[in-house]
Amino acid sequence: QLRLVESGGGLVQPGGSLRLSCAASTRTLDDYAMGWFRQAPGKEREGVACLRPYDGSTYYEDSVKGRFTMSSDNAKSTVYLQMNSLNPEDTAVYYCAAVRGSPNVEAMCITDSTVDYWGKGALVIVSS
Repeated sequence: QLRLVESGGGLVQPGGSLRLSCAASTRTLDDYAMGWFRQAPGKEREGVACLRPYDGSTYYEDSVKGRFTMSSDNAKSTVYLQMNSLNPEDTAVYYCAAVRGSPNVEAMCITDSTVDYWGKGALVIVSS
């Protein structure tokens, strides 16, 4: 059973930056595809960024392209989501997710039905 623990959420002003971290209880991230999903109040959960650590293949949802960057550190079994130029529409609970194997990262992000493991979430509030 893979455990995912998010950290780094909080309150940030519009235009600001925040970095989320997700620590995974595994010796290597190469056995998984990793993703960040978010759920805003009253909205469905959506995938914002997905990554296959073993080859670096990455997918970003259109609204975050150029602002968010997902990365991984295999030595620390941790993935990150660097979020820049934040706006109030980015306010949501952000969930770390993992899929066993090497799925297509776009497919992983578009539908969360393939996700095998979820973190408990980190709240991000963008407000002045």
